[in-house]
Amino acid sequence: MTILVCSDLDRTLIYSASALGLDGPDETMPRLLCVELYQGAPLSYILEPAVRTLETLAAAAALVPTTTRTPEQYRRVHLLEKPPAYAICSNGGHILVDGTDDPDWAAAVRTRAADSCAPLAEIQAHLTGTGGDFVLKRRTASDLFAYMVVDRAALPTGWADDLTGWCAERGWRTSLQGRKVYCLPASLTKAAAAAEVVRRTGAGTMLAAGDSLLDIELLEAADAAVRPAHGELHDAGWTSPATTVTASRGIAAGEEIATWLLGRVTAAE
Repeated sequence: MTILVCSDLDRTLIYSASALGLDGPDETMPRLLCVELYQGAPLSYILEPAVRTLETLAAAAALVPTTTRTPEQYRRVHLLEKPPAYAICSNGGHILVDGTDDPDWAAAVRTRAADSCAPLAEIQAHLTGTGGDFVLKRRTASDLFAYMVVDRAALPTGWADDLTGWCAERGWRTSLQGRKVYCLPASLTKAAAAAEVVRRTGAGTMLAAGDSLLDIELLEAADAAVRPAHGELHDAGWTSPATTVTASRGIAAGEEIATWLLGRVTAAE
């Protein structure tokens, strides 16, 4: 029986320097491995034991990185010695098969979005006219959704809630992750793409991991799931009967998640 393991990346398995959450003297710090460079500089890290655990996990199950990153952003991450056969990018907007984008899936996702929500151009126009000095950058991703990089500490009270309400009226939703505010079509979900990978692989069981509101459908669709004790879901107090919460926070939670996933796969063998 094939077991599918769909895991978010950022702040779930891999961590930026600002999200490490490490305390104590430098000489007691665990060994970090850099798994992503951007413009020649280190960007994302993982604990060394977690890499070994993920290698074992990938040999025992179908490990599917499942991320809001675009395919280009995902390809910067070198998590395993052998890249996984499947990856889900752009929050379900792309399925990569052996590193190559599946054009039929991407086209179907765009058709669904066009039929169910306001166009991206309308959202972009609204975002261009909203905000203030706390908005540092405005971007679009895969011609599917928009996001802003913000100064989190300077966000006005109620601004994110107002944006969420405005987007909901147009069939879109929002997610605040670290310094990024995402606006996505409600139909664009990681869970839908994961269901397609389940269909293609014939997996009988799915495990999942994630830390943001955009991961809720994925965690709920899984037979068992795990989330870290930090991030958007933790701040919202979200859980479910099938979801385990880590005891640790920060990059240590990433190692705990990898260990938990491997334990579930091993128990099912």
